[in-house]
Amino acid sequence: MEELFSQLKKWGYKGRIVSIQHLGDLQEEIEGRYRQGFFDQELYQTYLAAFTFSPPDGLPEARSMIVVAIPQPQTRVTFTWACPESCPERGRRGSRRDGEPMRFIIPPTYFEQKTENRVRELLAGVLEPAGYQVAEAVLPKKLLAVRSGLAAYGKNNISYVPGMGSFYGLVAVYSDLPPQEENWQEPQMMESCQNCSACLRHCPVGAIPSAPPFDSAQGRLRTGSSERFLLHAERCITFHNEKAGDVPFPAWIDPSWHNCLIGCLHCQKVCPQNKEFLHWVEERVEFSQEETALLLQGVALDQLPPGTAKKLEQSDVVELLDVLPRNLGVLLNYAR
Repeated sequence: MEELFSQLKKWGYKGRIVSIQHLGDLQEEIEGRYRQGFFDQELYQTYLAAFTFSPPDGLPEARSMIVVAIPQPQTRVTFTWACPESCPERGRRGSRRDGEPMRFIIPPTYFEQKTENRVRELLAGVLEPAGYQVAEAVLPKKLLAVRSGLAAYGKNNISYVPGMGSFYGLVAVYSDLPPQEENWQEPQMMESCQNCSACLRHCPVGAIPSAPPFDSAQGRLRTGSSERFLLHAERCITFHNEKAGDVPFPAWIDPSWHNCLIGCLHCQKVCPQNKEFLHWVEERVEFSQEETALLLQGVALDQLPPGTAKKLEQSDVVELLDVLPRNLGVLLNYAR
């Protein structure tokens, strides 16, 4: 175990290990909230129903769950576009010029697959020579991270890791490595959130509850409280711009609220815990005016020019191809 955490530290990662005995606790926390009506039905089916609360057949003797946090930057994609006559932005004072590059952010929690594979290989490389195995875990990773003590909740329900803020991704695996200590704990909210409401004030859709049940004496969330701490995720912009590309945005979402190519950063950008990470942005890919027009039209990958298809694939933006016409369209039309 010392070698495992030494290697994680060497890579700039952080991890925790908890007993497999808490697998049922994770399941009850998710399903219990669902029974209490805290999860919108569509949201539950989209994000939560696919979790598997049992080790895979290939590792029936699993004894632990390992969760790892990996620092992740924001990424930026550039598009060049000519504003049509119908564009709401055309002619507005201070509006951009036709043909000017438009740069849009993708939050840190996307495009994690390659990193996840690398982390699993790292874990296997440390544990397998010692006679232990690892297997992928399809679990509520944020909840596991908070329960393990690796992360703590913000008032916005997003989890934060010391030294990473909310700019990180999570990987979870099962292992037959026995945990040497008990890391399981009650959900924690960051102490800095107690007297801060920046995220609440800057969420344009009102998804963040105004009074999370926090026990200042105990330094943790009050369990069993009738007050709501959970985000109203069914209102979150992320929930709507991750839907299939043929699903229109609800009429109550003001187009000017959109701020990312997918996902949303309104509450994270104003969080004091993220101030030192806000400028960590990696440029991903740039599309010409002609390529941008094709993406807005929803042209299929196999019908795009080879160079454009290669850009999409190499940059992983191909994963967004379905939602690009809708999400990019609203950003180009209303972004300044």
